[in-house]
Amino acid sequence: MAKPDETQANDLEKIAKRLDMLDNRLDNIDSIVSAVAERVMKQPITFNVTCNRCGHKIEVALIGVEKPTK
Repeated sequence: MAKPDETQANDLEKIAKRLDMLDNRLDNIDSIVSAVAERVMKQPITFNVTCNRCGHKIEVALIGVEKPTK
């Protein structure tokens, strides 16, 4: 049977590992959001979303500061 000190140390290691995983995931999300924001500022982007309940299709268009080029 593990001693209480060993159990607490294992629990702390698990918590530290989970926090590191969460930090990595947040960094990845930040990178994706930054890339999308940069793209929106350079050119128009359109999202097509379908409602799960009624099936209605919604189109959302975002236009950046710069004029679109051909």
